[in-house]
Amino acid sequence: MMVTFVSQCEKNALKKTRRVLDAFANRIGDNTWQTLITEDSLLTVKKMLRQTATKSTAVSCHWIRSRSRSQFLWVVGNKRKFNNEGMVPVNSTQVVDIKMDETKIMNTVAYANTNKQLLTHHLFAVGFVASQLIKRMIKSDDVKYFEKLAFVAGCLHDIGKLDPEFQSWLNGLLEKNKHAEETADGVHIEKGKFSWEKHASHNEISLLMYHLINDESNKVINAKSKNSIKHVIYWHHAKRFRKEDLPNLEYIYKKLAKSLGNIKFKDFYQATLSLIEQTNQLSKDYGVDLEVEGLLKTLDRDKFEDISTIKLPDYKKYSRIHEDVDEYLSDVVVNARNNLIRAAVISADRLVSQLSGEQLEYHIEEQTLNHLLDSALLKDRGLTTHIKACLAEFEKNYPDSERNKAQQEVAAQLAEVDDDSHVKVLNGPAGCGKTKIALEWALNTHAKKIIWVCPRVQVCQGLFKDLTSQAYLPSAQVEINTGEFKFINSDKCETPVGQEFSGDVVLTTIDQVINAITTHRNVTNLVEFMNAHIVFDEFHEYINMPAFNLLYAELIQAKKWQGSQANTLLVSATPNHYFIREFLDIDDIVNMPSFNQSKYQIQFQRYYEAFCDDTHPLYQLQPSDKKTFVISNVATTAQLAFIEHQQNENAVLLHSKFKKADKLSLFTRVFDAFKQQGSGEYDVLRSGPIVQASLNISCDAMTTEFTNAENSLQRLGRLDRFGENKEVNQLMIAVPESIHSGKGNGACARFLGRLFSFQSAKAWYQFLLEQEVEGKVQTITDIYALYTNFYKSSRGLQAVEEDFLAALKKSTQIIDAKVHDPLSAPKRKVADKKQAIKTSSLRGDNRFVNMVLCDLTDSKQPKILDEYVNTTSEQGGLTESLDLIRNTGLIDYVAQKDSRINENTLVKGIKANQINKRKMLIEGAATSPENAIYLSYIKSDLEKIGESVAHQEAIYYAICDKQAIGKLSINQFMETE
Repeated sequence: MMVTFVSQCEKNALKKTRRVLDAFANRIGDNTWQTLITEDSLLTVKKMLRQTATKSTAVSCHWIRSRSRSQFLWVVGNKRKFNNEGMVPVNSTQVVDIKMDETKIMNTVAYANTNKQLLTHHLFAVGFVASQLIKRMIKSDDVKYFEKLAFVAGCLHDIGKLDPEFQSWLNGLLEKNKHAEETADGVHIEKGKFSWEKHASHNEISLLMYHLINDESNKVINAKSKNSIKHVIYWHHAKRFRKEDLPNLEYIYKKLAKSLGNIKFKDFYQATLSLIEQTNQLSKDYGVDLEVEGLLKTLDRDKFEDISTIKLPDYKKYSRIHEDVDEYLSDVVVNARNNLIRAAVISADRLVSQLSGEQLEYHIEEQTLNHLLDSALLKDRGLTTHIKACLAEFEKNYPDSERNKAQQEVAAQLAEVDDDSHVKVLNGPAGCGKTKIALEWALNTHAKKIIWVCPRVQVCQGLFKDLTSQAYLPSAQVEINTGEFKFINSDKCETPVGQEFSGDVVLTTIDQVINAITTHRNVTNLVEFMNAHIVFDEFHEYINMPAFNLLYAELIQAKKWQGSQANTLLVSATPNHYFIREFLDIDDIVNMPSFNQSKYQIQFQRYYEAFCDDTHPLYQLQPSDKKTFVISNVATTAQLAFIEHQQNENAVLLHSKFKKADKLSLFTRVFDAFKQQGSGEYDVLRSGPIVQASLNISCDAMTTEFTNAENSLQRLGRLDRFGENKEVNQLMIAVPESIHSGKGNGACARFLGRLFSFQSAKAWYQFLLEQEVEGKVQTITDIYALYTNFYKSSRGLQAVEEDFLAALKKSTQIIDAKVHDPLSAPKRKVADKKQAIKTSSLRGDNRFVNMVLCDLTDSKQPKILDEYVNTTSEQGGLTESLDLIRNTGLIDYVAQKDSRINENTLVKGIKANQINKRKMLIEGAATSPENAIYLSYIKSDLEKIGESVAHQEAIYYAICDKQAIGKLSINQFMETE
């Protein structure tokens, strides 16, 4: 930076300051010095001048910003020797009684942050970089529209930083050479007893000023688009933590008025208008064909009077329950647009804010702001080379294979570019090689990075096993990143902290991806999502998942705006044609034929749900002469059947109710036993629904519980998956008598009803009966043809739409309750522990729990051990649904008896009759494994709380001599006697 020093020193101070200044700068006059200098060296000069300063010292420093402009930085010594701009006054006038704070807003330089970025520079740079990010993300005809919105939102996002309170705080830091802590949530006033209860944040002020300055009659940007700009301005920072939320713009104005003091609001209005006009001038000088238009030159009193009726923007627009699917789709489009523009502005803000003021000015003068995008865009690290090697190996091992040729043709069709959207659907039956096709599609479309999104952790695990094997991508960086598992290339190699999502192929759950559109801190991940190749595996599972269906649709809508460069693939053997065509509005479905020529036979076995004996298909003893899968809708059924036959079956049990270490171990054992050419260690797999999708394992016979079409065919996909059996494969579907007779009052019906699948499941069953499939020998191609025809039938479509609409209504309620406005909580003390799991989750609220081990090797004589489960943080902890803990009465029991046995002080001093307060504290603390809720107690701890027997709903962690069995209620395993 080029600086000029001016000395007005007298007496001995003149010699002292000259010695200092001569050491650092060139003397260009008797009292003037000039030099190129770094910020650190300039601070040294200032420090040395202060050390020698006396009453006769007076030195000013000016930063030469350009040929025509300089910026006054500071004075050391007698400030009265200079005026407010650091100039040496040559004339004087009578002092007028005007307070400085009445005029300083118009006369002083406004900064954006402690990097000394001029506010005008910061606003223009963020607007420009945001618009360029949008150009990289949007490749459809909508790009100009989105580019305009991002530019305007970026140029307006921080106009509230003109607030005198903010500038005073910032200048105070600059005078002390302090830097505000730059976090993902930006720079805000943080000082002493400052309280957001009394002050408005700069993003709130920005929203107020945009509302007042915006000329509603100007139609360059329509009303919906202006609402998106307001959304981004307000939500580019998390909401400030307050005891009472601000309901409307009037409250923001009242708080701002206090900050302005004696400054008239109309002067602040004009200063804001001038700031925007300066930003527009920077845009013109830079050669950008964008500006903030439609500005009211004077304050409109009518608009000002209406601010009490203007509510603040909603974070998510799903506040109404609709009776039509199309209305939900309209809400999806609004939210998707807000997501994209907000992500662009926040990403640009973080990129620009990293620069010093000098660096930012240089980028603007040299017109090199585009260089900032380099760190936000993907680099080519050779992923396609790894995929080529994988495909070449398949060709080598299976030369002239018809299956390989068909996969190549399908991958080529998926890669074809059209004028509409490049969001494609791969519809392929189980075992057709969808994973290989997806990789070849990625090769054909020149992928730099693949984010492979799965509905559940177990699907990620299965793909991780496949992709890290020698048959696929052994040399690439394949990463699994879920809430539980974070590994690269092997489950022995944990992902280093801070390097999450750095792999060439990242396998993750939908939960991790939607964090980009439901939180503030992770919003910039949406930029990477938009630039990467995306594979949504087994996407059909989101359809009836409340909240996930709408949020997933937002992600798809965003990718559709990329047009021919969307590079997004939806993969499923059961794509649910209604959802694809009617809700996602995608017509580009490519079908992969099956090369499995095995024969299948479907049988229905009806049973009474009240009897859990040999008449119940899911509880029957399974033969050992063939590999058999028994898949139930809930884990408890699989657990109880496993316990009943553990001594008579060579079986393994897999579900989701294990602690992390057991889950990982058992998954590996199941995969190794039942994969192609597996170990064959087990004859029977008893499982919940977690094995029904994307697990590359196979059996020779299957019994499955009644469910909807998608789940039924997904489970069928594990039956002779590799087409090796010569005999007819038997699929036994267990159907409750109540459902067969058309009723919906049984346990199975109620369970499917809670999953918004009962009507479609019942319609599927009736369709199969009408088609007379029972006992008929068919190929897998025949069965998938039935699925397609089901979606062409009026009864099928009506039932599917009924379930889907019910799921969407529930989605609105859950999003309203669970997708909280991003909130910036008060700073925590260093000693405070971070929450290990979210207080509130879309999948359901869980808490860490602990419980006693119970040995069920002899199911007739359960042994309650004097030992708790190891649930340390390293073990990953053990969680349970908060609803179950409450509904069983266990939380009341814990709160009443004070289960903080080990002298925990959570409820110390809280009276026993203050049960609700105790419960609130215990539930809140249980987001950390250190404060797990005890769902059962060892004998000595029971005695401490004055009990001799366990609670009637106590939950234990069951084990046996073969394996862990998982969480079970005492009344469940006692019933096995």
